[in-house]
Amino acid sequence: MYELIVRDEFSAAHFLRNYPGACERLHGHNWKVEVCVRAKELNDIGIAMDFKELKGLLKEVLDHLDHQDLNQHPAFSQQNPSSENIARYIFQQLASRLASSPVKLYKVTVCETERSCASYLEEASSL
Repeated sequence: MYELIVRDEFSAAHFLRNYPGACERLHGHNWKVEVCVRAKELNDIGIAMDFKELKGLLKEVLDHLDHQDLNQHPAFSQQNPSSENIARYIFQQLASRLASSPVKLYKVTVCETERSCASYLEEASSL
C-alpha cells in the first residue's frame, strides 16, 4: 500500500454557534489542511498519482472556503464550521473529484492552529 500526502492552507473566519466561550464570537484562522490518499499499485512510470494533480484538486476545494465567513457558506448553514465539520466537508468534496482516479482518499486533517487539529476518515473499505 502506498500513501501520498499533500498540504495546503486557506484563511477564513467563523464562529461556533452555542459555544460557551470566546469561540462564539467571529474570529479567523489560517487553516492548514493535509490530505492523505492511498493506492495499492503504481502506474507504469512508478507513481500512484501526480502530486501536481492532487494539489490542484485540493486547491479547487479550498478556493471555495478561502477568505470566507464560513458561517455564511451553504455547507455550514445547519452545522457549525468546526474543524471536524470542515475536515468532513473537504473530504466529501475531494472524494467526489477523486472518484475516477487510481487513488482512494483516506484522510483529511484540518488544523486551526499549530497545536489543534481534527481529522476525518471514512470507514475502511477496499481500494
